[in-house]
Amino acid sequence: MTDLDALRYPIGPMPRIGGAPLEGVERAALLAVLEQTPGRFRALTEGLTEAQLDQQYRPGGWTLRQVVHHVADSHVNSYVRMKLTITEDSPQVKTYDEKLWAELPEARTGPVDMSLSLIEALHRRWVAFLRALTPEQWRRTFVHPDWGVVTIDDAVTLYAWHCRHHAAHVESAAARV
Repeated sequence: MTDLDALRYPIGPMPRIGGAPLEGVERAALLAVLEQTPGRFRALTEGLTEAQLDQQYRPGGWTLRQVVHHVADSHVNSYVRMKLTITEDSPQVKTYDEKLWAELPEARTGPVDMSLSLIEALHRRWVAFLRALTPEQWRRTFVHPDWGVVTIDDAVTLYAWHCRHHAAHVESAAARV
């Protein structure tokens, strides 16, 4: 792994889709990550100046501000995908161009607090939704154009990784500035 790869994937690459169904302890640990993520992002960005928030986490990467806004965008999409999965029969979900979303004005220059507040409210609702699922519902699927068939278990695994992945970006970049 190159130095640039280490900055890009500080906790390693995204986990593979199609793993075995999660057990209670594994699932609880992933839900704990989702539950703790809003506080972690708030703590990591607390006290950062506007100039620090506008620093890239790696050469050619997003700014810390864009990372925070991306997490809100991505997690809103994931929450909706999971709700569709429970209410529809294996829905085909839509992707979005995260790179273009990160270049929109509010993502480039907007205060991070608006996305931190969104992440806090969203994660409370998301975790409550997930904790109420039955064992059968955890195995329900959606179809993603790039990832293929994805279970709720797979999606929670991916998004717990996503939380840790981007928190590591903010943490490492903030330590360097």
